[in-house]
Amino acid sequence: MATKRNISSEQGKKAQPAIDEAVAHGWEIPDFSIKEIRDAIPAHCFERDTLRSFSHVAYDLSIIAALGYAATFIDQIPYSWVRVLLWPAYWIAQGIVATGVWVIAHECGHQAFSPSKFINNSVGWVLHSALLVPYHSWRISHSRHHKATGHMSRDQVFVPNTRSDLGLPKRDTDPESDGPHHIFEEAPLYVFVMMVFMFTFGWPLYLFVNVSGQKYPGWASHYNPWCAIYENHQVWDVIVSDIGVVSTLAAIAFAAHTLGPITVLKYYFIPYLFVNFWLVLITYLQHTDPALPHYREGVWNFQRGAALTVDRDFGFLINHLHHHISDTHVAHHFFSTMPHYHAQEATRHIKKVLGKHYHFDSTPIPLALWRSWKNCRFVEDEGDVVFWKN
Repeated sequence: MATKRNISSEQGKKAQPAIDEAVAHGWEIPDFSIKEIRDAIPAHCFERDTLRSFSHVAYDLSIIAALGYAATFIDQIPYSWVRVLLWPAYWIAQGIVATGVWVIAHECGHQAFSPSKFINNSVGWVLHSALLVPYHSWRISHSRHHKATGHMSRDQVFVPNTRSDLGLPKRDTDPESDGPHHIFEEAPLYVFVMMVFMFTFGWPLYLFVNVSGQKYPGWASHYNPWCAIYENHQVWDVIVSDIGVVSTLAAIAFAAHTLGPITVLKYYFIPYLFVNFWLVLITYLQHTDPALPHYREGVWNFQRGAALTVDRDFGFLINHLHHHISDTHVAHHFFSTMPHYHAQEATRHIKKVLGKHYHFDSTPIPLALWRSWKNCRFVEDEGDVVFWKN
């Protein structure tokens, strides 16, 4: 079998746990090279056009401004039931568009916005700071995520818990074996509350205390310049990032004092929470799926890790406003300096090279979320290819 041959050629007897789990899932380890994939993509897809990138910023900010201006008329409507409907509509719409701004700032962190590093970092710092994201701090940790996607000990976010992390018995003594385990049998209300908590506070908690991230000693935080996430030469970058976030918080406090806290809540803070929702939903589903494994050192390489990413369709309008971050994420993981406006074309070519190793899931998003939530609980402590279990 191809899978067994590929693994055993690299690992020999040491890979037996990997062979067992990969074979059980019918999983074949891919052997393509980055050069094969890059050569299949037209050269112009890698070209960064500063003016074109700025046009996308202007497009997003104009929609945000138009939505904000339109919202100023909501409270003038005499019918309370109309106001009750229009405010949530504004929050949802503004959150979707602001997530597009976040995507562009993230693109700056990959140096995909412009050939100029100064422009990339300046625009990214301003846009991410406005959304309370420490630009350089997250840029650095996110770069590590891209360099080690799907790696059990080096990836930076959505790192699976292992069997021992959850205090489960060893597999050969576990009466529930691969699951489902009764400790994960949760009441629907509890699941709903936990989802709301994750989608509302998961992103800030990841930034502040590295929730769902790789395990580091001490206070591992994107706001702590001296934590183990960063090296000594990166301290100033983290400090500059903190200055950006503190500046935005100061502006928010000034607006609350001048315009009133309720106004800031309605126009900024609730849409900000919706941005958090989209970020967690998108990234969780891109990297958490019961059909895809994680690799350990003996099997992992960059291109294999990049292929452990799922493209998903959120519908034409959301895909468009999110600059196709969800339906072209595989391409983004292979070539993160590629501008988003070339990613759809590149994806068409990448599919041809990857073949069955290209992963697109058309499952409706709510169902995909429920499936991953229920089935992606832990992985085994041993093995070079480990699949999610419940």
